[in-house]
Amino acid sequence: MKEINIARAILEGRKRKNITQEELARYMGVSKASVSKWETGQSYPDITFLPQLATYFNISIDDLMGYEPQMTKEEIRDLYHQLSGEFANLPFETVMEACGATMKKYYSCYPLLLQMAVLFLNHVNLAATEERQREIMTEIRDLCIRIKSESDDFALEKQANFLEAICELSLGNAQDVIDLMEPVNDPLLGDEVILASAHYALGNVYEAIETTQVRIFQHLMAIFGILPSYLMFHTDDPVKYEAIVNRTLGLIELFHVRSLHPAILFGLYLTGAQGYLVLGDEEKALGILEQYTSLAMADIYPIKFSGDEFFDKVDGWFEGFDLGVKPPRSDGSIRAGMADALSKNAAFQLLADSDRFKVMVERLESLKTRGD
Repeated sequence: MKEINIARAILEGRKRKNITQEELARYMGVSKASVSKWETGQSYPDITFLPQLATYFNISIDDLMGYEPQMTKEEIRDLYHQLSGEFANLPFETVMEACGATMKKYYSCYPLLLQMAVLFLNHVNLAATEERQREIMTEIRDLCIRIKSESDDFALEKQANFLEAICELSLGNAQDVIDLMEPVNDPLLGDEVILASAHYALGNVYEAIETTQVRIFQHLMAIFGILPSYLMFHTDDPVKYEAIVNRTLGLIELFHVRSLHPAILFGLYLTGAQGYLVLGDEEKALGILEQYTSLAMADIYPIKFSGDEFFDKVDGWFEGFDLGVKPPRSDGSIRAGMADALSKNAAFQLLADSDRFKVMVERLESLKTRGD
Protein backbone atom coordinates (compact mmCIF):
# COMPACT_ATOMS: atom_id res chain seq x y z
CA MET A 1 0.00 0.00 0.00
CA LYS A 2 1.40 3.36 -1.00
CA GLU A 3 1.00 6.58 0.93
CA ILE A 4 0.94 10.11 -0.46
CA ASN A 5 4.60 11.09 -0.56
CA ILE A 6 5.32 14.02 -2.86
CA ALA A 7 8.54 14.74 -0.98
CA ARG A 8 10.17 11.48 -2.00
CA ALA A 9 8.95 11.74 -5.60
CA ILE A 10 10.40 15.22 -6.00
CA LEU A 11 13.72 14.27 -4.41
CA GLU A 12 14.05 11.10 -6.50
CA GLY A 13 12.98 12.94 -9.65
CA ARG A 14 15.52 15.70 -9.12
CA LYS A 15 18.33 13.21 -8.53
CA ARG A 16 17.27 11.19 -11.55
CA LYS A 17 17.57 14.31 -13.71
CA ASN A 18 20.81 15.22 -11.91
CA ILE A 19 19.77 18.79 -11.15
CA THR A 20 20.13 20.94 -8.05
CA GLN A 21 17.41 22.40 -5.86
CA GLU A 22 18.30 25.81 -7.29
CA GLU A 23 17.74 24.57 -10.86
CA LEU A 24 14.37 23.05 -9.98
CA ALA A 25 13.40 26.20 -8.08
CA ARG A 26 14.31 28.35 -11.06
CA TYR A 27 12.26 26.17 -13.41
CA MET A 28 9.23 26.26 -11.10
CA GLY A 29 9.57 29.98 -10.34
CA VAL A 30 9.90 29.48 -6.58
CA SER A 31 12.67 29.86 -4.02
CA LYS A 32 15.28 27.21 -3.23
CA ALA A 33 13.88 27.17 0.31
CA SER A 34 10.46 26.15 -1.07
CA VAL A 35 11.97 23.18 -2.95
CA SER A 36 13.90 22.20 0.18
CA LYS A 37 10.69 22.22 2.22
CA TRP A 38 8.94 20.13 -0.43
CA GLU A 39 11.68 17.50 -0.30
CA THR A 40 11.72 17.34 3.50
CA GLY A 41 7.95 17.18 3.79
CA GLN A 42 7.69 20.46 5.67
CA SER A 43 5.26 21.77 3.06
CA TYR A 44 3.60 20.71 -0.19
CA PRO A 45 3.68 22.36 -3.61
CA ASP A 46 0.63 24.40 -4.50
CA ILE A 47 -1.88 22.24 -6.37
CA THR A 48 -1.39 24.35 -9.49
CA PHE A 49 2.26 23.23 -9.60
CA LEU A 50 1.45 19.50 -9.76
CA PRO A 51 0.92 19.24 -13.56
CA GLN A 52 4.12 21.24 -14.18
CA LEU A 53 6.16 19.04 -11.79
CA ALA A 54 4.72 15.81 -13.22
CA THR A 55 5.51 16.94 -16.76
CA TYR A 56 9.03 17.99 -15.79
CA PHE A 57 9.79 14.60 -14.23
CA ASN A 58 7.88 12.74 -16.99
CA ILE A 59 5.59 10.95 -14.55
CA SER A 60 1.85 10.98 -13.81
CA ILE A 61 0.38 13.13 -11.06
CA ASP A 62 -0.52 9.93 -9.16
CA ASP A 63 3.13 8.84 -9.35
CA LEU A 64 4.22 12.29 -8.26
CA MET A 65 2.01 12.05 -5.21
CA GLY A 66 3.04 8.47 -4.56
CA TYR A 67 -0.64 7.59 -4.31
CA GLU A 68 -2.27 4.41 -5.51
CA PRO A 69 -6.08 4.28 -5.16
CA GLN A 70 -6.14 0.51 -5.62
CA MET A 71 -4.60 -2.41 -3.76
CA THR A 72 -3.19 -5.57 -5.27
CA LYS A 73 -4.69 -8.97 -4.57
CA GLU A 74 -1.68 -9.84 -2.42
CA GLU A 75 -1.97 -6.61 -0.42
CA ILE A 76 -5.68 -7.23 0.17
CA ARG A 77 -4.95 -10.79 1.29
CA ASP A 78 -2.23 -9.67 3.72
CA LEU A 79 -4.37 -6.87 5.11
CA TYR A 80 -7.34 -9.19 5.62
CA HIS A 81 -5.32 -11.69 7.65
CA GLN A 82 -3.68 -8.89 9.62
CA LEU A 83 -7.07 -7.44 10.57
CA SER A 84 -8.48 -10.89 11.27
CA GLY A 85 -5.68 -11.45 13.78
CA GLU A 86 -6.32 -8.05 15.33
CA PHE A 87 -9.99 -8.93 15.83
CA ALA A 88 -8.80 -11.87 17.91
CA ASN A 89 -6.44 -9.79 20.06
CA LEU A 90 -7.62 -6.16 20.17
CA PRO A 91 -10.86 -4.45 21.22
CA PHE A 92 -13.51 -4.94 18.56
CA GLU A 93 -14.32 -1.27 18.03
CA THR A 94 -10.63 -0.37 17.75
CA VAL A 95 -10.25 -2.74 14.81
CA MET A 96 -13.51 -1.54 13.27
CA GLU A 97 -12.20 2.01 13.39
CA ALA A 98 -9.01 0.96 11.60
CA CYS A 99 -11.09 -0.85 8.99
CA GLY A 100 -13.17 2.25 8.43
CA ALA A 101 -10.06 4.36 7.85
CA THR A 102 -8.74 1.87 5.29
CA MET A 103 -12.08 1.74 3.46
CA LYS A 104 -12.20 5.53 3.32
CA LYS A 105 -8.69 5.67 1.89
CA TYR A 106 -9.46 3.05 -0.78
CA TYR A 107 -13.04 4.13 -1.35
CA SER A 108 -13.27 2.75 -4.88
CA CYS A 109 -11.10 -0.36 -4.56
CA TYR A 110 -14.00 -2.76 -4.90
CA PRO A 111 -12.06 -6.04 -4.44
CA LEU A 112 -10.87 -4.65 -1.09
CA LEU A 113 -14.35 -3.49 -0.12
CA LEU A 114 -15.75 -6.95 -0.85
CA GLN A 115 -13.17 -8.59 1.40
CA MET A 116 -13.89 -6.03 4.11
CA ALA A 117 -17.54 -7.08 3.89
CA VAL A 118 -16.42 -10.72 4.32
CA LEU A 119 -14.19 -9.69 7.23
CA PHE A 120 -17.05 -7.92 9.02
CA LEU A 121 -19.42 -10.82 8.40
CA ASN A 122 -16.96 -13.29 9.90
CA HIS A 123 -16.40 -11.20 13.02
CA VAL A 124 -19.75 -9.49 13.61
CA ASN A 125 -20.45 -11.89 16.49
CA LEU A 126 -17.69 -10.13 18.45
CA ALA A 127 -19.73 -6.93 18.64
CA ALA A 128 -20.79 -6.15 22.21
CA THR A 129 -24.56 -6.02 21.71
CA GLU A 130 -27.19 -7.41 19.38
CA GLU A 131 -28.05 -3.85 18.38
CA ARG A 132 -24.45 -3.23 17.34
CA GLN A 133 -24.43 -6.51 15.40
CA ARG A 134 -27.51 -5.37 13.49
CA GLU A 135 -25.84 -2.06 12.75
CA ILE A 136 -22.85 -3.84 11.29
CA MET A 137 -25.00 -6.21 9.24
CA THR A 138 -26.74 -3.14 7.83
CA GLU A 139 -23.36 -1.56 7.03
CA ILE A 140 -22.28 -4.74 5.24
CA ARG A 141 -25.51 -4.80 3.25
CA ASP A 142 -25.13 -1.17 2.20
CA LEU A 143 -21.50 -1.77 1.26
CA CYS A 144 -22.52 -4.69 -0.94
CA ILE A 145 -25.19 -2.57 -2.61
CA ARG A 146 -22.56 0.06 -3.44
CA ILE A 147 -20.20 -2.56 -4.85
CA LYS A 148 -22.99 -3.88 -7.07
CA SER A 149 -23.99 -0.44 -8.31
CA GLU A 150 -20.51 1.02 -8.87
CA SER A 151 -18.25 -1.90 -9.78
CA ASP A 152 -18.07 -3.12 -13.37
CA ASP A 153 -16.76 -6.55 -12.32
CA PHE A 154 -19.46 -9.19 -12.72
CA ALA A 155 -17.74 -11.67 -10.39
CA LEU A 156 -17.54 -9.05 -7.62
CA GLU A 157 -21.16 -8.10 -8.16
CA LYS A 158 -22.24 -11.74 -7.87
CA GLN A 159 -20.32 -12.21 -4.62
CA ALA A 160 -21.66 -8.92 -3.25
CA ASN A 161 -25.19 -10.03 -4.08
CA PHE A 162 -24.66 -13.24 -2.10
CA LEU A 163 -23.30 -11.35 0.92
CA GLU A 164 -26.17 -8.88 0.71
CA ALA A 165 -28.62 -11.78 0.84
CA ILE A 166 -26.90 -13.15 3.97
CA CYS A 167 -27.29 -9.75 5.61
CA GLU A 168 -30.95 -9.44 4.65
CA LEU A 169 -31.63 -12.88 6.09
CA SER A 170 -29.88 -11.95 9.34
CA LEU A 171 -31.90 -8.73 9.48
CA GLY A 172 -35.15 -10.66 9.11
CA ASN A 173 -35.90 -9.54 5.54
CA ALA A 174 -36.74 -12.93 4.03
CA GLN A 175 -38.62 -11.61 1.00
CA ASP A 176 -35.66 -9.41 0.08
CA VAL A 177 -33.46 -12.52 0.14
CA ILE A 178 -35.80 -14.28 -2.27
CA ASP A 179 -35.87 -11.24 -4.55
CA LEU A 180 -32.06 -11.17 -4.57
CA MET A 181 -31.35 -14.87 -4.97
CA GLU A 182 -34.07 -16.34 -7.19
CA PRO A 183 -32.87 -14.61 -10.39
CA VAL A 184 -29.35 -16.06 -9.96
CA ASN A 185 -30.37 -19.51 -8.72
CA ASP A 186 -29.82 -21.12 -12.12
CA PRO A 187 -29.38 -24.87 -12.57
CA LEU A 188 -25.82 -26.15 -12.97
CA LEU A 189 -24.73 -25.82 -16.57
CA GLY A 190 -21.92 -28.34 -16.48
CA ASP A 191 -19.42 -25.80 -17.80
CA GLU A 192 -16.57 -27.79 -16.24
CA VAL A 193 -17.40 -30.74 -18.53
CA ILE A 194 -17.02 -28.56 -21.63
CA LEU A 195 -13.86 -26.92 -20.31
CA ALA A 196 -12.27 -30.24 -19.32
CA SER A 197 -13.18 -31.78 -22.68
CA ALA A 198 -11.51 -28.87 -24.47
CA HIS A 199 -8.34 -29.34 -22.41
CA TYR A 200 -8.37 -33.06 -23.15
CA ALA A 201 -8.85 -32.47 -26.89
CA LEU A 202 -5.72 -30.30 -26.85
CA GLY A 203 -3.77 -33.00 -25.06
CA ASN A 204 -3.75 -31.13 -21.76
CA VAL A 205 -4.64 -34.15 -19.67
CA TYR A 206 -3.45 -32.64 -16.37
CA GLU A 207 -5.61 -29.54 -16.87
CA ALA A 208 -8.61 -31.71 -17.78
CA ILE A 209 -8.23 -33.75 -14.60
CA GLU A 210 -7.59 -30.66 -12.49
CA THR A 211 -10.71 -28.92 -13.83
CA THR A 212 -13.01 -31.83 -13.03
CA GLN A 213 -11.38 -32.58 -9.67
CA VAL A 214 -11.74 -28.98 -8.50
CA ARG A 215 -15.41 -29.00 -9.45
CA ILE A 216 -16.01 -32.31 -7.66
CA PHE A 217 -14.44 -30.75 -4.57
CA GLN A 218 -16.59 -27.63 -4.93
CA HIS A 219 -19.77 -29.68 -5.20
CA LEU A 220 -18.79 -31.82 -2.23
CA MET A 221 -18.16 -28.79 -0.03
CA ALA A 222 -21.39 -27.23 -1.27
CA ILE A 223 -23.26 -30.31 -0.04
CA PHE A 224 -21.82 -29.88 3.44
CA GLY A 225 -22.72 -26.21 3.30
CA ILE A 226 -26.37 -27.01 2.53
CA LEU A 227 -26.83 -29.95 4.90
CA PRO A 228 -27.21 -27.95 8.16
CA SER A 229 -30.28 -26.17 6.78
CA TYR A 230 -31.63 -29.38 5.32
CA LEU A 231 -31.30 -31.07 8.70
CA MET A 232 -33.20 -28.35 10.56
CA PHE A 233 -36.02 -28.50 8.03
CA HIS A 234 -36.67 -32.12 9.17
CA THR A 235 -36.76 -31.80 12.95
CA ASP A 236 -40.45 -32.75 12.78
CA ASP A 237 -39.62 -36.15 11.27
CA PRO A 238 -37.29 -38.30 13.46
CA VAL A 239 -36.94 -41.07 10.87
CA LYS A 240 -36.00 -38.70 8.05
CA TYR A 241 -33.69 -36.74 10.35
CA GLU A 242 -31.83 -39.87 11.39
CA ALA A 243 -31.44 -40.93 7.75
CA ILE A 244 -29.95 -37.55 6.82
CA VAL A 245 -27.52 -37.68 9.74
CA ASN A 246 -26.40 -41.22 8.90
CA ARG A 247 -25.82 -40.43 5.25
CA THR A 248 -23.97 -37.25 6.19
CA LEU A 249 -21.67 -39.09 8.58
CA GLY A 250 -21.09 -41.71 5.90
CA LEU A 251 -20.13 -39.03 3.39
CA ILE A 252 -17.73 -37.49 5.90
CA GLU A 253 -16.07 -40.86 6.40
CA LEU A 254 -16.02 -41.73 2.69
CA PHE A 255 -14.18 -38.54 1.67
CA HIS A 256 -12.07 -38.16 4.84
CA VAL A 257 -13.52 -34.70 5.38
CA ARG A 258 -12.32 -34.50 8.99
CA SER A 259 -8.75 -34.26 7.72
CA LEU A 260 -9.48 -32.75 4.31
CA HIS A 261 -11.54 -29.74 5.39
CA PRO A 262 -12.31 -29.90 9.12
CA ALA A 263 -13.55 -26.32 9.41
CA ILE A 264 -16.61 -27.02 7.29
CA LEU A 265 -17.80 -29.69 9.75
CA PHE A 266 -18.02 -27.60 12.91
CA GLY A 267 -21.30 -25.93 12.01
CA LEU A 268 -22.68 -29.20 10.71
CA TYR A 269 -21.99 -31.02 14.00
CA LEU A 270 -23.53 -28.18 16.03
CA THR A 271 -26.65 -28.16 13.89
CA GLY A 272 -26.93 -31.93 14.07
CA ALA A 273 -26.80 -31.81 17.88
CA GLN A 274 -29.36 -29.00 18.06
CA GLY A 275 -31.72 -30.97 15.86
CA TYR A 276 -31.48 -34.03 18.11
CA LEU A 277 -32.34 -31.80 21.10
CA VAL A 278 -35.41 -30.52 19.27
CA LEU A 279 -36.36 -34.17 18.77
CA GLY A 280 -35.79 -34.81 22.48
CA ASP A 281 -32.85 -37.18 21.99
CA GLU A 282 -30.17 -35.86 24.38
CA GLU A 283 -28.04 -39.00 24.06
CA LYS A 284 -27.54 -38.58 20.32
CA ALA A 285 -27.05 -34.84 20.74
CA LEU A 286 -24.19 -35.51 23.15
CA GLY A 287 -22.73 -38.06 20.75
CA ILE A 288 -22.61 -35.52 17.92
CA LEU A 289 -21.10 -32.88 20.23
CA GLU A 290 -18.41 -35.34 21.28
CA GLN A 291 -17.45 -35.67 17.61
CA TYR A 292 -17.40 -31.87 17.41
CA THR A 293 -15.15 -31.65 20.47
CA SER A 294 -12.87 -34.42 19.27
CA LEU A 295 -12.34 -32.60 15.97
CA ALA A 296 -11.78 -29.23 17.66
CA MET A 297 -9.13 -30.75 19.94
CA ALA A 298 -7.38 -32.62 17.12
CA ASP A 299 -4.11 -31.67 15.48
CA ILE A 300 -5.69 -29.47 12.80
CA TYR A 301 -3.97 -26.16 13.56
CA PRO A 302 -3.00 -23.98 11.86
CA ILE A 303 -6.10 -24.52 9.77
CA LYS A 304 -5.58 -24.03 6.05
CA PHE A 305 -7.11 -25.21 2.81
CA SER A 306 -5.30 -28.14 1.21
CA GLY A 307 -5.98 -31.31 -0.72
CA ASP A 308 -5.21 -34.93 0.12
CA GLU A 309 -4.30 -38.13 -1.71
CA PHE A 310 -7.69 -38.15 -3.50
CA PHE A 311 -7.98 -34.41 -4.13
CA ASP A 312 -4.35 -34.11 -5.17
CA LYS A 313 -4.79 -31.36 -7.75
CA VAL A 314 -6.74 -28.70 -5.86
CA ASP A 315 -3.86 -26.94 -4.12
CA GLY A 316 -3.20 -24.65 -7.05
CA TRP A 317 -6.84 -23.63 -7.00
CA PHE A 318 -6.62 -22.89 -3.27
CA GLU A 319 -3.56 -20.70 -3.86
CA GLY A 320 -5.64 -18.60 -6.23
CA PHE A 321 -8.20 -17.72 -3.54
CA ASP A 322 -8.54 -14.02 -2.79
CA LEU A 323 -7.56 -14.81 0.82
CA GLY A 324 -5.08 -17.58 0.01
CA VAL A 325 -5.04 -20.91 1.82
CA LYS A 326 -5.88 -19.47 5.24
CA PRO A 327 -9.50 -19.45 6.49
CA PRO A 328 -11.29 -16.08 6.77
CA ARG A 329 -10.83 -16.01 10.58
CA SER A 330 -7.63 -16.40 12.57
CA ASP A 331 -7.02 -19.68 14.42
CA GLY A 332 -7.43 -17.80 17.72
CA SER A 333 -10.86 -16.57 16.72
CA ILE A 334 -11.85 -20.00 15.46
CA ARG A 335 -10.81 -21.72 18.69
CA ALA A 336 -12.57 -19.16 20.86
CA GLY A 337 -15.66 -19.47 18.70
CA MET A 338 -15.71 -23.25 19.00
CA ALA A 339 -15.63 -23.02 22.78
CA ASP A 340 -18.32 -20.34 22.94
CA ALA A 341 -20.50 -22.30 20.52
CA LEU A 342 -21.10 -24.77 23.35
CA SER A 343 -20.79 -22.75 26.54
CA LYS A 344 -22.74 -19.69 25.30
CA ASN A 345 -25.24 -21.38 23.02
CA ALA A 346 -28.74 -21.20 24.47
CA ALA A 347 -29.72 -24.28 22.46
CA PHE A 348 -27.44 -26.42 24.63
CA GLN A 349 -28.65 -25.23 28.03
CA LEU A 350 -30.71 -28.41 28.23
CA LEU A 351 -27.38 -30.24 28.58
CA ALA A 352 -25.91 -27.92 31.21
CA ASP A 353 -26.24 -30.51 34.00
CA SER A 354 -24.74 -33.34 31.97
CA ASP A 355 -21.30 -34.44 33.13
CA ARG A 356 -20.40 -35.35 29.54
CA PHE A 357 -21.32 -31.86 28.39
CA LYS A 358 -19.34 -30.22 31.20
CA VAL A 359 -16.24 -32.20 30.24
CA MET A 360 -16.59 -31.06 26.62
CA VAL A 361 -16.97 -27.41 27.62
CA GLU A 362 -13.93 -27.64 29.87
CA ARG A 363 -11.83 -29.19 27.11
CA LEU A 364 -12.91 -26.59 24.56
CA GLU A 365 -12.24 -23.70 26.95
CA SER A 366 -8.63 -24.86 27.10
CA LEU A 367 -8.35 -24.08 23.38
CA LYS A 368 -8.57 -20.36 24.12
CA THR A 369 -5.16 -20.38 25.78
CA ARG A 370 -3.38 -21.88 22.80
CA GLY A 371 -1.32 -19.49 20.68
CA ASP A 372 -1.72 -19.15 16.91
